[in-house]
Amino acid sequence: MAPVHTLKSESVAAIKKTIDAATADTKSQIPGAVFVAVNARGEELVSHASGFRGVDSPQKVDLDSVFWIASCTKMIVGIAAMQLIEQGKFSLDDADVVEKLAPELKDIKILKGFEEKTGEPILVEKKNRITLRKLLTHTAGFGYTFFNKEIRRYGFPAGIDEFSGKPEDMTAPLLFEPGEKFNYGTNIDWVGLLIERATGVSLSNYCQKNIFAPLGLQNTSFFPSKYMKSKLVHMSQRYPDGHLAGREHPQRAPLSPSAEDPEGQKHIFNSGGAGCFAQPREYAQIIATLLNNGTSPRTNQQILKPETVDEMFSNSIPELPNFGRETIHAANPELTNELPQLYPQPPEQEQGWGLTFMLTIHEGATGRGRNTGWWAGLPNLFWWCDRERGVGGIIASQILPFGDPQVLGLWGQLEAAVYQG
Repeated sequence: MAPVHTLKSESVAAIKKTIDAATADTKSQIPGAVFVAVNARGEELVSHASGFRGVDSPQKVDLDSVFWIASCTKMIVGIAAMQLIEQGKFSLDDADVVEKLAPELKDIKILKGFEEKTGEPILVEKKNRITLRKLLTHTAGFGYTFFNKEIRRYGFPAGIDEFSGKPEDMTAPLLFEPGEKFNYGTNIDWVGLLIERATGVSLSNYCQKNIFAPLGLQNTSFFPSKYMKSKLVHMSQRYPDGHLAGREHPQRAPLSPSAEDPEGQKHIFNSGGAGCFAQPREYAQIIATLLNNGTSPRTNQQILKPETVDEMFSNSIPELPNFGRETIHAANPELTNELPQLYPQPPEQEQGWGLTFMLTIHEGATGRGRNTGWWAGLPNLFWWCDRERGVGGIIASQILPFGDPQVLGLWGQLEAAVYQG
């Protein structure tokens, strides 16, 4: 069992002061942010909201504010997939199950560049088969248009928009043979489709019944309620000179009026890779449940067995110890900055990936323990879950492009301050 920590009152005060300083100027700093850290009992060590809901919004961010959590959704869908493994509906390494539920994954081809004269894509048959493990570890071969120029070019002239709410935007070809390397992409969207087809219910309804309701989460959803929409933080764009402006929301379909109606929801793709909206303090309760080995410390409901949580936090790609040290390219600079690597750590340390999130296998610079799970969301949200030291948390903002230096710096400061406190 992870140790149960508290935080000194002076540390809490210092953390709040740091967040307030980072949100003091709406136009050039972080318009608004929420930070929540929890222990394995689900107690909030610190929770603080600061700033405004957007560059041009007079409304303050508070702890009930709702954020599009984007790729923080992946961990939730990983939990759902592991529940179905416990029930015997899935197996991590059974390609037959994957191809039976998603025949598209049997026939999908690999993009091998473009014809010089015509510009037509060169597509070849794959030799390796896709398994659930390859999807959960981003080794199946899928990419994202905003991180990969080849896939972005493949979608032209119309383009591919992974946040459109349309399933056809998930049908881009692979970038390499399944299992050969790591590439971050739409893999977990395919996992969501497998869950829907295995259970016969929408991914939204599955997660609501089997994850959100048991944990007592009322404001976490693929389709925000009227109340959640009234608390939604606006999206901001940071330009190269550092100034911020309000911008339209990338994940618009679930925010449309028709999305409040179950009939309207049927026409919107439930994105397992990026579809969720949530209050950060509710997301922190999912982290607390993982810290507590699969049982909610607040509701006492078990959503995963302890050995399943152990499996999620085990390195699934030991053969790729440097997978995150390749540059992440800004194929669409509106959505992401160029990043030299996924997570800075000493070059001699191997990197790890669990089932839907990165692992810091060795102790981290902020104070995090071994095999800490962590990941991020495109509009600059970052979470971590340190089962060894019994602490985790999330910082949430709504700024594009990804890799915002100010939010990254604040995350590192706050995480270190939690351990020091």
